[in-house]
Amino acid sequence: MTSGLRAMGAAAAMLIATLPVASQALAQQPLRGLEPGEWELRERTEEGGKGDVRRICLTAIRQLIQLRHGRDSCKRLPVDEGAKRVVVSYECGGAGSGRTDLRIETPRLVQIQSQGIAGGAPFSFSMEGRRIGACR
Repeated sequence: MTSGLRAMGAAAAMLIATLPVASQALAQQPLRGLEPGEWELRERTEEGGKGDVRRICLTAIRQLIQLRHGRDSCKRLPVDEGAKRVVVSYECGGAGSGRTDLRIETPRLVQIQSQGIAGGAPFSFSMEGRRIGACR
């Protein structure tokens, strides 16, 4: 029994030790096949219509993962990663936290779903991102 507990403890310690490395790797990771440049992000409303539109000069995948905490320094924890999908949970201290599911459809098209807390209030949104050209 004791050896089983030690093994579980060792496995947990190894997992915890790799979390900062995984977070740093995601923060420094290139665009995972997405084309850099100017992207238009369109929020989808509950009624199925189009909501707010914003543009960003996309250079790192972190920009799409932390849309409500863009400039905040956050700790990211990859929850699920595949060739065309990334799910990340992140914590930004007093600024809040979130969880984002990013699905890459093509190098110029992504689907984003995110929810969390920003500025003391909950948020939840779905967006579609499209590359529209070079950054200005």
